[in-house]
Amino acid sequence: MSTIIYTRTDEAPLLATYSLKPIIEAFAGAAGIDVETRDISLAGRILAQFADRLDDDQRVGDALAELGELATTPDANIIKLPNISASVPQLKAAIAELQEQGYDLPDYPESPDSDEERDARARYDKVKGSAVNPVLREGNSDRRAPEAVKSYARAYPHSMGEWDADSRTRVATMDAGDFRHNEDSVVVETDDTLTIRHVAADGTTTVLKESVPVLAGEVVDATFMSARALEDFLAATVDEAAQDDVLWSLHLKATMMKVSDPIVFGHAVKVFFADVFERYGQQLAAAGLSPNDGLGGILSGLDALGEQAPEVRTAVEERLAQLPRLSMVNSRKGITNLHVPSDVIIDASMPAMIRNGGQLWGPSDETADTLAVIPDSSYAGVYQAVIEDCKANGAFDPTTMGSVPNVGLMAKKAEEYGSHDKTFEVAADGAVEVVTAGGDVLLRHEVAAGDIWRACQTKDEPIRDWVRLAVARARATGDPAVFWLDEERAHDRNLIAKVEAYLAEEDTDGLDLRVLSPVEATRLSVERIREGENTISVTGNVLRDYNTDLFPILEVGTSAKMLSVVPLMNGGGLFETGAGGSAPKHVQQLAEENYLRWDSLGEFLALAESLRHLADRDGNETARVLGDALDAATGRVLTEGRSPARALGQIDNRGSHFYLALYWAQALAEQTEDPALAERFAPVAAELTEKEQQITDELVAVQGSPVDLGGYYHPDDAKAFAAMRPSETFNAVIDALRD
Repeated sequence: MSTIIYTRTDEAPLLATYSLKPIIEAFAGAAGIDVETRDISLAGRILAQFADRLDDDQRVGDALAELGELATTPDANIIKLPNISASVPQLKAAIAELQEQGYDLPDYPESPDSDEERDARARYDKVKGSAVNPVLREGNSDRRAPEAVKSYARAYPHSMGEWDADSRTRVATMDAGDFRHNEDSVVVETDDTLTIRHVAADGTTTVLKESVPVLAGEVVDATFMSARALEDFLAATVDEAAQDDVLWSLHLKATMMKVSDPIVFGHAVKVFFADVFERYGQQLAAAGLSPNDGLGGILSGLDALGEQAPEVRTAVEERLAQLPRLSMVNSRKGITNLHVPSDVIIDASMPAMIRNGGQLWGPSDETADTLAVIPDSSYAGVYQAVIEDCKANGAFDPTTMGSVPNVGLMAKKAEEYGSHDKTFEVAADGAVEVVTAGGDVLLRHEVAAGDIWRACQTKDEPIRDWVRLAVARARATGDPAVFWLDEERAHDRNLIAKVEAYLAEEDTDGLDLRVLSPVEATRLSVERIREGENTISVTGNVLRDYNTDLFPILEVGTSAKMLSVVPLMNGGGLFETGAGGSAPKHVQQLAEENYLRWDSLGEFLALAESLRHLADRDGNETARVLGDALDAATGRVLTEGRSPARALGQIDNRGSHFYLALYWAQALAEQTEDPALAERFAPVAAELTEKEQQITDELVAVQGSPVDLGGYYHPDDAKAFAAMRPSETFNAVIDALRD
C-alpha cells in the first residue's frame, strides 16, 4: 500500500487538520493509499526531547528524527504543513502549558549554571527556531503559483494600496560591520573535520564547536556582526525616523535565524528604549528580563521589580509617546514591533508594507510611511529596489502582472539557515577561528565582546542538484532563470564559480540563464512582471524564503496559495503547504467565535502533487485520477467563492472543506479514466449534493460562541475534533466512505 505522511503541526494548520484529514483519508483510501500522521508540532518536539521524564502514556516518539531519516529515502512522500518556528517566548509558553497539563518538564533555563540546567537548555535548543525545515528538506525547492491560483487572482484581484511618488518609505541597512561586509568563504579541497575556537586577547583558547565534518567541494563561510556597529546604526536610524516623522520598524527573521536574530532584536530593544535601560537596565537583568525576549516579555514580568514596576512602565510609555513612532503589530492592543521577536518576520512584514502602499500601522491605528530597518545588508537591497520601482511606477496590478517562481538552494541545511549550531555571541575580545584537523586556520575574524559570529556550510551535491533543477524549470517553462548571486559577496563568488562549472555540464541550448546580483535581479524581475512576463528566481536559502513570500503576496495576495514541491535528492517527495504567519490570529478567532478563517488551499495543492508523485513512483494510476480531480475541485473552490470568508455567518475553514469534498466527489463521479472510481464516488457526490443545505446550516449554526480547545500548543484531541467536525450529517458521509 502507498503511504502519505501528513504532518501534525501547530495553531490554525493543526486545527484545520482535524477537519481535513478525515476527508483525505476517505478519498485516498479509494486508491489504496494510507494516510499516516507524524507529530512535528512544537509541543510534540518538546515532549520527544524529555521522554525520559514522562510517564509511559505521556511519551511520544521523535517523529522529526524519523521523518528526517525517511526524507533520505525514495519512499518519502511527506506533506509538510506550517509549523511554529519557536522563539524563546513561544517556547516558554508551550512549556508552561504542557506543565499545566501534567507533563514533568523543566523550566527553560535562560542562564544555566548546573549540569542539569545545561542539559535541559541543550534539549530545548534542539526545539526552538527553525528546527523542522532543515531536517526535512533533503532536496531543493521548486515553488510557484499554480495556474488556477494565478487565473483566479487575475479575475478577482486582491486589494493593493496606492503608492505616492513622494513616499518617505525606505529601507535602512548597515554599510559596514554586518554579516555581509565581514564575510569570508572558502571551498574545502578534501574531506576534513573542523573546529571552531575563540582565542582571547590573553591567548586563552575556548573550543566553541568541535567535530564539524566537511566534504570535499563544500563551501564553508564565516562572518560576524559587530555589536558596536550595530548599535551605532540602530541609534542613527532612530534619529533619522524621528527627524523625518516616519514610523520606525525593525525587520528580522528571529524565528528562522534563531540564534543571531534574537540577539540583534535585543540590541534594537535596548537602543530604542535607551533611556529606560540606562536607568533600569541592571534591575531588569537582575529580574531575568531580557531585551532579547522583547518589550512584551519585559512588561509582563515587571512585577518582579516590586515597587519599581510602575516607574519602569511609565518610562516605557513615555518613550513610546516620543518620536519616532514605533510601528505596530496590533495597534488596537498596543502590541508594538518590538514586543515579541517571533512577530518580527521580515518575509511577511516587508511584502505587506509594499502591498499597502509602503505603509505600516502606527500607534494611532492609522497607516504611515515607514523607515524599514534591516540591519544586515545581504538582501536589504531587494526590498529597497521594489520600493523604488513602486514609487516610480505605482502599485502592481494583479490582473496583468507576471510571476516570479523560485528554485531555492536548501538541501542538507544549506547556507545561513543551517548555521544555528555554529552561531555564537562572543564572550570576550579576541579572535574566532575555524581550524582544520591538521591545525591550519581556515578562517579567522578579530572580534569584540558581544559581537555575533557565525559559520555556515553548503555542500557541493545540493549545489549541483540546484543548478540541475534550475535548468529543468527553465526548459519546462521557457522562462528566463536568473541566479541571484552577488560577486561582491565572498560566499556568492564561490557559488558563481560552481554554477558556471555545473551549467557547462547541462544542456542549456536555447535557454536564457543569467547570473545577477540580488538588486539587479530584483529590478529585472519587477520590470518583467509589470509587462506580464515570468522570471524564475534561482536563489540561496534565505532569499528563497524571502522571495517566495514577497512576490506571491504581490501577485496572488498571499504566499499560502503557492505550490511548493521539494524533489528530494534520493527520489522521495516533500510537499509544503504555504505560510502560517497569520495562524495565531486565526486560532484566537476560533477560540472566541468558533470561526476559523484559515485557508487550506495550500494543503489542497500539496496533496494533489503528492498523489501524482505516488502515481509516478508506484504506477498507481488511480492516485493520478484522484490528484487531477482534486485540482479540478480546488479550482471550483476558488472560482465559486468557497474559500473561507472573514466574518461570522459565512463559509469558514470547515465549510471550505465541505465544498472541496463535494466538488472532489463530483469530479471523480464525472471522470471516465477510472470507471470503478467513478462508480464508487457517484453515490457520495449525490448524497453530498442532496444534503448541501443541511450540512452548511449545521456548519454555520455553531458559529458565534467561544470554543474550549483544551490548549493552544497542545490541544485536547477530542475537544478539537468536536469543534472542527460539527456537522453530523457531513461526518456520517465521510466516515462511511472511510470504513
